[in-house]
Amino acid sequence: MRSARLRRTRRTSALTLVSALTLTALAACGTSSSDNGGGGSGGGSADLSAPLDPRTKVTITIDCMPPAAKAAELKEWKEDVAEFNRTYPNVRIEGRSTPGQCLEPPRFTAMLKARSQPDVFYTYFTDLPQVLDHDGAEDITPYVNDRTVPLLKDIDPGVLGSLKDGDKLYGLPTSNYTMGLLINRKLFERAGLDPDSPPRTWEEVRAAAKRIAALGDGIAGFGEYSAGNQGGWHFTAQVYSVGGAIVDAGGRKAAFNDESGRRIAENLHAMRWEDDSMGKTQLLKWGDLQKQIATDKLGMFLAAPDDIAYMVQQLGAAYENFGMGPIPGQKSTLAGGNNYMIKKGISPDKIKAAVAWLNFKNLTVGKGQFDWARAKADGLPVGVPQPNFWLNESKRKDDAARAEHATMPVENFRTFTDHPVPGKAEPPRAQEIYKILDTVMSGILTNEDADVDKLLDTAEAQVDQVLAGR
Repeated sequence: MRSARLRRTRRTSALTLVSALTLTALAACGTSSSDNGGGGSGGGSADLSAPLDPRTKVTITIDCMPPAAKAAELKEWKEDVAEFNRTYPNVRIEGRSTPGQCLEPPRFTAMLKARSQPDVFYTYFTDLPQVLDHDGAEDITPYVNDRTVPLLKDIDPGVLGSLKDGDKLYGLPTSNYTMGLLINRKLFERAGLDPDSPPRTWEEVRAAAKRIAALGDGIAGFGEYSAGNQGGWHFTAQVYSVGGAIVDAGGRKAAFNDESGRRIAENLHAMRWEDDSMGKTQLLKWGDLQKQIATDKLGMFLAAPDDIAYMVQQLGAAYENFGMGPIPGQKSTLAGGNNYMIKKGISPDKIKAAVAWLNFKNLTVGKGQFDWARAKADGLPVGVPQPNFWLNESKRKDDAARAEHATMPVENFRTFTDHPVPGKAEPPRAQEIYKILDTVMSGILTNEDADVDKLLDTAEAQVDQVLAGR
């Protein structure tokens, strides 16, 4: 579920699509009939596996160009278009922009239904079933290989697997994340806790939360969401952390109404009502916990690493105030991310141009989004431990560059990076399931007399109905 970070995960906010902004980094050759959906001209190849011929004239529209409000990111986008055009002078990139969050779920669904998505459109990993239901994405398997994406073998196969249906590949990744325990180092020190050793079990979380809440002044030890589908998202993460599941292996039945789900629910209820360590205000959603921890009113909560950059850039917090450890329990952690897919039915030359752009912008160490020296010079955050879907030599190179140009104390995240937890994908029909599980979280956190078994029983029956309609 990625979230306003502003990507990965499904974060709901009412954002309106603005008029398309256009980049015109063009060579003098102009455009061909492919600008209107045709197949391109000048050097096109019938060999789908071959890289794009630089002579090919084609125009592609691309989702999620940074808005004007993100001046540094937009500057880098324009620079990347210009550099890309040095190799492919006849490819015209038309960027489309939305303010704030790039993918807003209702707008995305409406776009798919209307088949109005750009040639290259942005999705979350969990969107693949919905996209395929609307026959919205091209099977790019024939186009993606070690010639068109030279570092393909160094991309985490688990990340690529999120973009596959069977053996068919439908997207290329831009970022990935796994969840961990984000902490306020200042409050840890004030409570006599070691900020370099965040809690590693839920029992330790409960004990630490009590000590932090004992500081008084309205400070909560641990925070959780319980609205906007995000309560269900975090309930899922916690169930995964102790080895449980939300749906069964076949994806047809709910699987959380068991010892693992009950353990998570009862622990949260105890922290809220017996320990009074979670604060009085509940029904929180994404953005609320970030504000609390950034203003030293919250000790810890589950998050993905890029929340840290958001709190510094948007909320005025300091990198030095935050640390991170692996998700307590450490059996598995909820994983997700973002990618681009290519619209079904566009020409082979357009598809090749799209793959070439995505390879340059998002899948080349030291270039595009992984140009950490440039990011630092432009005042953007460097050192957040994710996205990092690289393996082998690519990972070593990217890690070294990230550390060399870091704009934050990366040692504060060492516990998280040194103790990776296996990632586990979001369940099918994730948003519908999360909405149901919100009722479990809100019931636990707003009602001292909540019947945990009844909440889980009701949610199980409702999730079973959702899955039966797949």
